[in-house]
Amino acid sequence: MLEDPVVALTILTLSLLLGFEVISKVPPLLHTPLMSGSNAISGITIVGALIAAGNEERTVSSALGFIAIVFATINVVGGFLVTNRMLAMFKRKPSKS
Repeated sequence: MLEDPVVALTILTLSLLLGFEVISKVPPLLHTPLMSGSNAISGITIVGALIAAGNEERTVSSALGFIAIVFATINVVGGFLVTNRMLAMFKRKPSKS
C-alpha cells in the first residue's frame, strides 16, 4: 500500500485528469458499447464489494464494502438508463401514413 498521502493524492489527481481526457475524446457512436463495458466492470465491482461487506472481522471494511455496493449499483442502474436512452435515439420513428 501507499503510505505517503502526497503520492496517493498525486496518483488520484493524475488518474482523474487522464480519465476525463480519455472519456471526452470518445465519439457518440462508441458511447453505448463503452457504457456496456463499464456496466460489466461495475457488476464485477459489486461482487467484490459484497465480499468486502460480508467480511465479519473488521467493521471498517464492511462499511467501505457497503458504500462500494451503493455507488456501484448507482453506476450500473445509471449506465443502463443512459444506454437505453442512447439506443432509443437510433430507433426509427413510425411513419405517418
